[in-house]
Amino acid sequence: MLARHHIAHAAIDVDTLGLAYVPTAARNDEVMYRNLRSVCSNYAALGVMRFLLARALENRAELDFCRGVVSAADTAVCRLTASIETMQQRVKMREPGVSQPEYVSRVAALSAILDRARLEDFSVLNENRSLTEVAHEMLIRAGWLSN
Repeated sequence: MLARHHIAHAAIDVDTLGLAYVPTAARNDEVMYRNLRSVCSNYAALGVMRFLLARALENRAELDFCRGVVSAADTAVCRLTASIETMQQRVKMREPGVSQPEYVSRVAALSAILDRARLEDFSVLNENRSLTEVAHEMLIRAGWLSN
């Protein structure tokens, strides 16, 4: 949608930047955020000023760090919501490997953490709707597109 409106942007799944086994004292989150800083810097050098970061932010420190990395003047945090059952089913389909049970069992706990953290500026229902509908609502509410 953003490309169709000629809006320069980068969409980054932050978790994938930390998918590694690092046999040092460094934690994967530290490496993930260093990688995020690098990726955002590379895009910024090309004129990208809008970043869609996919990440469950569990606390204010993570949010502040992400805001600092992208150096954006304005940020909006959107929480995508769905029932626990729907989220568990999605995780089960997305994660077919050996860690699947761990990821599926974390869904409810993570949802409770996000409920308590309340870091979102707005929420968008992501259940029984098309991906396009959900994305369109999110981009409008974030102020990146107009109706």
